[in-house]
Amino acid sequence: MTDQIRILVTNDDGIHSKGIIILAKALKAVGDVYVVAPDRERSAIAHSLTLHRPLRVEKIKKNFYAVDGTPADCVHLAVNAIVPGRPQLVVSGINKGGNLGDDVTYSGTVSAAFEGTLLGIPSFAVSQVARSHFKFDTAARFAVRVARFILQKGLPKDTLLNINVPNLDEKGIRSYKITEQGRWVHDGTGVVEKVDPRGKKYYWIGEGPLTFARKGNTDFEAVSASYISITPLHLDLTNYSSIRELKKWKL
Repeated sequence: MTDQIRILVTNDDGIHSKGIIILAKALKAVGDVYVVAPDRERSAIAHSLTLHRPLRVEKIKKNFYAVDGTPADCVHLAVNAIVPGRPQLVVSGINKGGNLGDDVTYSGTVSAAFEGTLLGIPSFAVSQVARSHFKFDTAARFAVRVARFILQKGLPKDTLLNINVPNLDEKGIRSYKITEQGRWVHDGTGVVEKVDPRGKKYYWIGEGPLTFARKGNTDFEAVSASYISITPLHLDLTNYSSIRELKKWKL
């Protein structure tokens, strides 16, 4: 592959995460890979940009840069200051854990792909749906196939891909499906209340009991059936179907 192809790789698990290391190595078969990622874990930080303090960048080794900021910071700095020449592709991952349904609104991994798309660069996020014993090689090989296809064919305007891979060996993967974003059903509180040694309350925000709504073609259902889920997400969050109804309001 020509060295004119530049691929930016980032994540929210931090530059030393095994997932990003395996992903970057696999994508070297496609082009020149630049890794610009947070210097520590920044999970569930969503699409946050650091605007009220300076950002520090440390070169770890050739083409590897750690940033003391968010995943969106990393993409913004990489495109505008760090990578020599504009990347042709942004790949975010491989995330340790799924980014399914409502998770995309919190995910730093998905938000990095959003930032790449905002900057006009084809982007996708890839996550391994597991809590431990991650089979990153499966997701990395699929990411290479997706990267090659996008570089050849492109993506629809203002669209990024959110890819979730079942934690299986390749022989266990049935295929892939183009899916819709699912929704979590919250079955109870996700907040844990505790009391510190001085008698003051504090809180942990956790997941709580969760199930997913079944609609027939969601990311949840695909992964549960051993398919890789590819969900197209769009930058425009407008709910067009509600505009006519809202125009009836007399405020």
